[in-house]
Amino acid sequence: MDAENTHQVFDWLWTSGQLSERDITRLPELGIEAVINLALPTSTNALHGEAEFIAQQGITYVQIPVIWEKPELHQLQQFFGTLKTLEGRKVWVHCAKNMRVSAFVYLYRKLCLAESEDTAAHPMREVWVPNEIWQEFIDDAVSGYPAYDR
Repeated sequence: MDAENTHQVFDWLWTSGQLSERDITRLPELGIEAVINLALPTSTNALHGEAEFIAQQGITYVQIPVIWEKPELHQLQQFFGTLKTLEGRKVWVHCAKNMRVSAFVYLYRKLCLAESEDTAAHPMREVWVPNEIWQEFIDDAVSGYPAYDR
């Protein structure tokens, strides 16, 4: 894959940075049935027409645009709900560089799957160390989790 920071998390979940057109044409070979994009359509490396190109492959497309400097807990809830809706399907989640995504997947693994810290931190620890904004977001999500529906 051309996408930066590509990681297979489970047999049903992959994460990466921005997908290329060539990557998208390969998704059906992997059995991918849905793509979730956490980047803004105006991101510097956004693929123009991505939603349409993915739909042409017969793949469900969901965009939850998370502003880099201002991630919000309701977007995390939306992400958790989307994964629940897509349960039993193979899913690819991407953003610009797999930073947003790896933080959201970390929280999904920690809060929804109740995995250990060490296990849940994959692939985030391979991609980056969250900056101050994102660490605060992670801390807020962890401390506020009981309010979320699984």
